[in-house]
Amino acid sequence: MPLAPDDPRKNAVALAYSQTDAAPRVVAKGRGLLAEQIIARAHEHGVYVHESAELVSLLMQVDLDQHIPPQLYLAVAELLAWLYRLENGSAATSVPPGSAPAASAPP
Repeated sequence: MPLAPDDPRKNAVALAYSQTDAAPRVVAKGRGLLAEQIIARAHEHGVYVHESAELVSLLMQVDLDQHIPPQLYLAVAELLAWLYRLENGSAATSVPPGSAPAASAPP
C-alpha cells in the first residue's frame, strides 16, 4: 500500500558526486514534508529519483555534507553507473539496480 504524500514516514536523501570527490556526499535529507520537497526539487531540475527504502534507510544515517561510508560504495556505484548509461541512451530498456521489472518500490 503506497504512503500518502504527506506521510511522515516517507524519507528522501539527495546525493552529489563529482570526479574530484572521494565518494558521493549527502547534500539533503529529510522526512515527511521535507522529503516531498526534496523529491519535488529533484523532479523540477530533471534529476532522476530512485526509490529504494533500504538504501534510503542506510543513507539517512549519514550526516549532511558527509561522504557515504565505504559499505555503501558498491550499491551507490551501481546506481550511478546505471544512471550514466541511462543518460547516454544505452540503458533505455533496463531497470535500475535493485529493482524488479514492471514493479515500483514502495517509498
